[in-house]
Formats: sequence, structure tokens, C-alpha cells
Amino acid sequence: MRPILLTEPGTELPPSELILNPDGSVYHLALKPGQIGSLVLVVGDPGRVARISSRFEQIEHRVENREFITHTGTFRGARITALATGIGTDNIDIVLTELDALVNVDLEKRTPRKEHKALTIVRMGTCGALQEDVPVDELVVSRYALGLDNVMHYYAHEQTDAELRILQSFMHHTEWPDNLPMPYLATGHEALVDTLGHGNHTGITATAGGFYGPQGRQVRAVPSVGGLNELLTSFRHEDLRLLNFEMETSALYGLSELLGHKACTVCTVVANRLRKEYSKDHHAAIERMIDQVLERLVG
Repeated sequence: MRPILLTEPGTELPPSELILNPDGSVYHLALKPGQIGSLVLVVGDPGRVARISSRFEQIEHRVENREFITHTGTFRGARITALATGIGTDNIDIVLTELDALVNVDLEKRTPRKEHKALTIVRMGTCGALQEDVPVDELVVSRYALGLDNVMHYYAHEQTDAELRILQSFMHHTEWPDNLPMPYLATGHEALVDTLGHGNHTGITATAGGFYGPQGRQVRAVPSVGGLNELLTSFRHEDLRLLNFEMETSALYGLSELLGHKACTVCTVVANRLRKEYSKDHHAAIERMIDQVLERLVG
């Protein structure tokens, strides 16, 4: 995914468009420039932030506003931020925009900077497997994200040739229903995916706009399209398969590509949708994921 247009450096951003708190912090995250590291570990569950920061030698900043909780500290000499985004691509839209503003916008002048700073943003989440051979408690690293939400449709972008080939193959395979949002494809940072994907499952992640109906679950309300999960599971493009369902990666990858950041998602499989299995101890599996990611990124 590539940006078609970005706001020019030096353009003044009105107070209604980039909202700041009275103390100069960004509106939702309540963070100020200098309070985040160049490596940002994002999680959906606010309780997971403390699990990550318990590995830090020291914590410099603890900031909490709404569901957004941030701990910034050092691990083996590296300055790292652990940040809870909450659930959904709508929250990722907020988090990515405000993280980017913290490093690429002069908040006092309210203008984008000429010098660009790239963050490394790694999501550590949970997911449901769409393939029978992807067991619970193992890890899936997303090489691509298939956006079944609608966030990136609101940003000026174009798909790369590689993304278009996968997307067109998917649309043909599924005969995509007209009543659902048009899918899009976003790409993870290749070097990060290779580093974190070694020995783990890698492929395409489907990002849904919800947890129940949008992921084919039926409690009382009935999904509008039957058999959608079976179409996702059976999709193949060259050596790629749709491995899992989750709710954040498409916007994380799409906005990172547009704004020039390096992004990767690693998810612990807590459920296998085909086997109808759920992890017996997903907390332990998540702890192993945290240790593996920190070891591979920081060493």
C-alpha cells in the first residue's frame, strides 16, 4: 500500500483537526513527544501492558487515558514503549495517527516536520486460527493483512502490484458479496516479518470489523452471509493462505505503510475455529510470545 498524497511539511494543522490537551499532549493517548521509544509494542488488552513492562529494568513514564495505557522504559538498554490500543481498527486509526504526530509533527507549531522519523511498531495480540494445522497456543505472524473493515478506504492510497494480485485472486475465489465492505490488502514490514516469523506460522491475516457476526459467529443474530469462513479457509494464492482472524492488523499495516513506519503483528492462537478448540492456558502462551518477541527484537 502506498500513499497517494500526504500533508506537506509546514502546513498548519487547525486545532479541530489535531486536537491537543491543555498540557500539550495528544488528545487520546495523553502522551507528549519524548515519552515514547522508537520501538512500540501495541496490545489490545490493557492488562498486557504491565506484563510487558514487568520485563523492563526501569519504567520512565506511566500514562493512562481512557482505554489507552502506556508504559515506556528500558529493556537491555533499549528504550521501549508498551501501549494498549483497545479493540478494533477504529482504535488503531487513533493510535497510529497520534503516535506519528508525536514524532513527525511539531506540536507547538502544529506543522508536519520535514525530517521523517520511522517507528517500529509490533502488535502482540490474540487470534482465532482459520486453518486446522495451526494449533492453539502457537504463533501466527502476519505477512499481509486482508482488511474486511473500512478504515483505509478513508485515506488516499493505492495498492501495490503484489497486493492487487492477491486481492484480485481473493475476490475471484470468494465471489465477494456486494453487501459487505470492499476488502483491501496491506503489507507488513518484510524484515520484521522474517525476523519474528522464523519458526512460526506466516501468511495472510483477516482483520474483521467485529468479533461475532463479522467473524462468522452466531449467538442470536444471524450473519448475513453464510459459509464465509469456509471460503476464507479454502483460499490459496501461490504459497499463501489465510491463517487467522483478528481485529487490528489491516489498519496497523495500512497506516504504517502510508506514514512510513515499520509494522508487524504477532498473534497467539487462542482458538481454532475449525477444530472448535479454545486454549486451556492462553495466558502462559501469551507470556511465551512476549519473551520471544523481546528476545528477537532486542536480543
